[in-house]
Amino acid sequence: MAAQLRVTYKKSSIGYSQRQKDTIRSLGLKRLGQTVDVPDNLAIRGMVHHVQHLVVVVETPADAAVPPAPPPVAPPDGADA
Repeated sequence: MAAQLRVTYKKSSIGYSQRQKDTIRSLGLKRLGQTVDVPDNLAIRGMVHHVQHLVVVVETPADAAVPPAPPPVAPPDGADA
């Protein structure tokens, strides 16, 4: 499994059951277009499967969770510190 899932709320839950609305809120989604990163486990995958018609899911690899640090920048030659 991937380290995390990136879940984006794409379709309104108006007209769907209260259970599906509660699932959207439990995933941490509050408004359309919002994206959250959630841990990849069986419970979360079950929740996403339950509302798969309302969200878009992208698996993010384990090494993509922490962006790499930029390389240090050396001062130009002859510059006074």
